[in-house]
Amino acid sequence: MTRSKTVLWIDDEVEALEAHARFLEEQGYVVELIAHGDDALALLRRRPYGVILLDEQMPGRRGLELIGEIRAIDPAVPVVMVTKSEAADTMREAIGIEIDDYLVKPVNPRQVLSAITRLVEGDRIREQRLARDFVGRFRELEERRSTRMGWREWTELVGELAQWEVRLTSDDQGGLREALRNLQSSVHADFAKFIEWRYPEWLANPEGDRPPLSVDVVSEFLCPLLRQHPTVLFVVVDCLRLDQWETLRPLLADRFDVEMSYYFSILPTATPFARNGIFSGLFPVEIAERHPAWWHEREDESLNAHEAEFLTAQLRELQDAPVPVRYVKLTTMADGEELIRQLPGYLAKPGVTALVFNFIDQLTHGRAENAILYEVARDAAALRSLTRTWFQASALMRALREAERRNVPVILTSDHGSIHCHSPATVFAKRDATQNLRYKFGDDLRAETPEAAISVSDLPAWGLPKRKLGVRMLLATGDHFFVYPTKLREYQARYRGSFLHGGATPEEMILPVALLLPRRAT
Repeated sequence: MTRSKTVLWIDDEVEALEAHARFLEEQGYVVELIAHGDDALALLRRRPYGVILLDEQMPGRRGLELIGEIRAIDPAVPVVMVTKSEAADTMREAIGIEIDDYLVKPVNPRQVLSAITRLVEGDRIREQRLARDFVGRFRELEERRSTRMGWREWTELVGELAQWEVRLTSDDQGGLREALRNLQSSVHADFAKFIEWRYPEWLANPEGDRPPLSVDVVSEFLCPLLRQHPTVLFVVVDCLRLDQWETLRPLLADRFDVEMSYYFSILPTATPFARNGIFSGLFPVEIAERHPAWWHEREDESLNAHEAEFLTAQLRELQDAPVPVRYVKLTTMADGEELIRQLPGYLAKPGVTALVFNFIDQLTHGRAENAILYEVARDAAALRSLTRTWFQASALMRALREAERRNVPVILTSDHGSIHCHSPATVFAKRDATQNLRYKFGDDLRAETPEAAISVSDLPAWGLPKRKLGVRMLLATGDHFFVYPTKLREYQARYRGSFLHGGATPEEMILPVALLLPRRAT
């Protein structure tokens, strides 16, 4: 918010401030000098000011004693303490009551101008700079999109778009956000073509030039860390998008050095496939072949019931020796409290402690069924805000603090992201088709608009178990969600605007892998 360019300067030596006042007025500010605190409070009750400069050492009440009454009249007005006192206690007291700036006399006019400009015009100046930066980068991003990109270029582009989405939201740049959304829509179409073309090649040639996939997370990120440290915390936050991660990352900067990498989720970008891929190091077709008892076709059976066993087996194979594994999946507050009680014992022992947090996935699923959740997480910006609020008070944050306290490194990642869906895509299928909104398996399955979905006939070439003859898979692209012709209005009313996953978009597929190295040991 840009405040008015009005200054109320409270100081018993007003005559000495005349030169300062003239200089500020030359810079476009309106300055009122007042010698007594009570008179200043009376003025403040009559009109708002853009900023208040306050002397600490005045006859009668000290400047610090006025702060409470100033805040009661205008809680948002910035206050700058301008005082002769260099006493550490005074400075600490001022900081403790959240003074916005602290200047020690004698001050020169440009010092005062700098402090005032930052507080009164800082938001506007930053927004202008952000707009200039984005406009310049927007042209470059558009040009990059028009070239033929490999997976590295896609990762860089999508990572930067996520950062811009967070930055533009926080600075309330409506027009620029619309330009970014249009760019993202074009990116979706290009990305779908890229995945349809490249994904089967990645699976057919695992030794070739392909990105890290879900099946590589443990081998490429967790195991190298485990070879250097006896104890590692491995965290999977279900359904965490890149832009959500960007809002969480600053909250960890004072405790951890953060090293960022990225990987691509396997398809479909749904928990039964993607998260099993992480913990087993296997594609679904390989799980079905090697562990048929752990892979069921029925949708009413959990396909993620054996993640601890998968991780144990994968680590044993990769490390050539058994690795102790503690696995905890958290879905309720009670789960979190129990984890915090047990975690010190887990982190005191060698091996891997693996934690799966389901809150964000539950939020995105529950949002479609709950009107209150829908309002709270209405769009991507609101979802990011809610994610940040949850994280700050979550068992995950407490677990990370415990890891930092014990000097235990952390790998934090997600199994898939989500996409804000607005466009229904009509599909035609027989009754045996699966019910998912972003991916479907079924006999004689097709989309009315081919651009709305990737159609896959050769399931094993996409890492998936064979089904009965004639069964194919549809993967939604862009912001589409699947509807049947007979239920078009019902599905539109129920699911338009939902955050869904399972399809092939950058938001669902390109995911963060953060290595968190504690800044200090106990």
